[in-house]
Amino acid sequence: RPGRRGGASPPHWRVGGAPPHVTRGRGPADWLANGEGRTWYRRWTGQLETPGAAASGPLQCDISPDGRFDCAPEKLLSRAECEARGCCYVPVSPRGPATGQPWCFFPASYPSYKVENLSATETGYTASLTRTVPTFFPEDIMVLRLDVVFETDGRLHFTLRDPANKRYEVPLETPKARGQITSKLYSVQFSADPFGLMVFRESSGQVLLNTTVAPLFFADQFLQISTSLPSHFISGLGEHLTSLALNVNWTKVTLWNRDMAPTPYVNLYGSHPFYLVVEDGGLAHGVFLLNSNAMDVVLQPSPALTWRTTGGILDFYVFLGPDPKSVVRQYLDVIGYPFMPPYWGLGFHLCRWGYSSTAATRQAVKNMTAAQFPLDVQWNDLDYTDAKRDFTFNKNNFKDYPDMVREFHQSGRRYVMIVDPAISSLGPPGSYKPYDDGLKRGVFIRNATGKPLVGKVWPGPTVFPDFTNPETHRWWHDMVKEFHDQVPFDGMWIDMNEPSNFVAGSLDGCPNNKLENPPYVPGVLGGSLRAGTICASSQQYLSSHYNLHSLYGLTEAIASHDALVRVRGKRPFVISRSTFAGHGRFAGHWTGDVRSSWEQLYYSIPEVLLFNLYGVPLVGADVCGFLGDTSEELCVRWTQLGAFYPFMRNHNDHGNKPQEPYAFSPAAQEAMRKALFLRYSLLPYLYTLFHKAHSAGETVARPLFLEFPADPNTLSVDRQFMWGAGLLITPVLEAGKTKVSSYFPIETWYNLMAVSTRYTNSRCCKLTLGSVIHSKGQWVLLPAPLDTINVHVRAGHILPLQEAGFTTTESRKKGMTLVVALTVAGLARGDLFWDDGESLLTFEKGDYTQILFLATNVSLVGEMGRDAKSDICPVLEGVDGALPLARTREFSRAS
Repeated sequence: RPGRRGGASPPHWRVGGAPPHVTRGRGPADWLANGEGRTWYRRWTGQLETPGAAASGPLQCDISPDGRFDCAPEKLLSRAECEARGCCYVPVSPRGPATGQPWCFFPASYPSYKVENLSATETGYTASLTRTVPTFFPEDIMVLRLDVVFETDGRLHFTLRDPANKRYEVPLETPKARGQITSKLYSVQFSADPFGLMVFRESSGQVLLNTTVAPLFFADQFLQISTSLPSHFISGLGEHLTSLALNVNWTKVTLWNRDMAPTPYVNLYGSHPFYLVVEDGGLAHGVFLLNSNAMDVVLQPSPALTWRTTGGILDFYVFLGPDPKSVVRQYLDVIGYPFMPPYWGLGFHLCRWGYSSTAATRQAVKNMTAAQFPLDVQWNDLDYTDAKRDFTFNKNNFKDYPDMVREFHQSGRRYVMIVDPAISSLGPPGSYKPYDDGLKRGVFIRNATGKPLVGKVWPGPTVFPDFTNPETHRWWHDMVKEFHDQVPFDGMWIDMNEPSNFVAGSLDGCPNNKLENPPYVPGVLGGSLRAGTICASSQQYLSSHYNLHSLYGLTEAIASHDALVRVRGKRPFVISRSTFAGHGRFAGHWTGDVRSSWEQLYYSIPEVLLFNLYGVPLVGADVCGFLGDTSEELCVRWTQLGAFYPFMRNHNDHGNKPQEPYAFSPAAQEAMRKALFLRYSLLPYLYTLFHKAHSAGETVARPLFLEFPADPNTLSVDRQFMWGAGLLITPVLEAGKTKVSSYFPIETWYNLMAVSTRYTNSRCCKLTLGSVIHSKGQWVLLPAPLDTINVHVRAGHILPLQEAGFTTTESRKKGMTLVVALTVAGLARGDLFWDDGESLLTFEKGDYTQILFLATNVSLVGEMGRDAKSDICPVLEGVDGALPLARTREFSRAS
């Protein structure tokens, strides 16, 4: 059967009139059929052509092993059980894991939906789908509505939903079609019986989406749709501990937010049902399923992909690129561009669970100052609280807590503390306002009896705020404001917000119903939806927790973001563990409780890069690791890599040996100091990248394939990465290594450490002229002694640098210089975005300066942006250090 085996378009379609693209039909005579008698729709007219009925007969099971789609997704079946489902049973020896190659699989003739009443609309198509034969899952929805909308030239949107009954849909506001579409990058085609949808790249005819490869399921608690993939390179589908490229060799990826230290092959803190595929030749497309229910995504080597979700609707966006950067921007057009962080948020952050008093916290800051390390933000873990309860502080060890925070402010630093969502329900009435007030205002998630569900977290018995309730946002703001009136903190660290629960479901258990025991349970850690969290059947304002679970961290981030805006009147700073699509509009992310190991040092790179693809550029891992003791060499290398995380924080677990930069040998300290000051000197460039992310949907840290998609070698590179388009970072990720292999795409590259400027020399670097690499697309073995991280500037780019201070408050008062890396033709360009670093909506209001720099062999010109304000401007002191080939003779700034 055409398409069943995945891959490209079936070669034996009979085509009448024009190429097989529905949207390019030339008239009512155009129709499509396949050689086995499949029914296809006439183009534009909605009429059917059925050249002949398919002959009945034995099951068509001669399907290649790699193209088989599992007919037993929920359990292993015997031959008799499999064949009773009408499926093929062909044992494969040896039997693989449950997520591997299926023994029981769909035949080519398995019943599915058929299309009725396909009609064109102003923006696409609509149709009814009907099923006459029920599936083996309960509560099939026998009639569906299909809507296909051409939203933009590069974005296609299609949904499958129940037309008779309203079902849960993710409450994410998304953009609509933008009027007339004139130059679509895609075309679509439909199979009528059985139903199928195909999406083609208009320029090449490449099949990007082909749902005819397996039958469609749409039951109340089991929805499944499959597609072929045009390439084996696929990335995304977070959050998991994984390489940048996903393994398509029978891999199952589970999405259901879970409190779990990063471990391979399990569902972790976030859910991002988005993938990006790089096709042959460097073109790219992406797909986003807007669905927050527990789900599995199965990848198989044909290559193909199957979505299985446990509720909601099938709500797909397809992004046509055509290049990877455009795919990311198109995705962010739907979920929202990232928020603009305050400038100080890009400095160095220090934390540990175990700063047990204000004295211990102050001492850490004093030690950092004495050892001459920059530090912008001091944090506290639960140590500051009274009995681990939110919005309290310990009146013994932290009795002068407000004074400590004010002292940090006086030194130009900021302060952030942890806030968990779970609210203690222990204690007599009137003893704890967050609980008493929340109870009165009805803000907590309810159990099946309508009472607040009680779980167990750090304070003991706890209840869980329902952040989908508008009243909860008002209550959360009130609690944040009252605490801020006592302790003038600057940002919030929201943890444990999957939400995490130390008992399964609740202290009273969970009811025995279909939400707690669905007919299909994805491959979640613990084997049930309530493992490590609250009852799936618990009720929230918008729907059941069964539907809303993976949105919990996002909704808390929104409430925290909004509360900080109202309370402080400045740009908010929120770092969250749990995330969902759209999280980057409101908060950043740290990658959770990583272990102090070389393996997790490596894994932090693809994690950071993937979250940039998900629109969460403010992301980083705990520098030196959180769980277990670090080593000096590991901590040095992690600090060097962490200096290039968009968000940089050293965080340590209680009971571990100290891992603050000052805790190590003089040689290690010097290596760390060098890395930190290098970061601080590059902050103007980094801040400009965040502005581009906020205003234009770009990435900050990015994989090489985003810049060089036509170079197939970059697809496997995830031990290096780039800052923007101009900097290539190559860290050491293995113990005992003093050399590192680096891939250089076809360009000219300059070693940044060859820049002789007083701004880098003064504190971070003793620099000498380095080599220039004129790469033809090759690997180069680079020296990497313990005090060095290799950073290269791409020819054609101009980077703004600033003299590094011990805080960003100090740095921002210092002068800047430009690093100009000319191409062989003698050209370079760059830009700088500058504002006050913390006011709200500076870009939207025009309260900023933006300068475009253009350089040739004979001149350098800086031109003010159209809406820029000349009174908000850094001190540009000229070009102190240009890389080889730079010949700067003139600097001017046009107004």
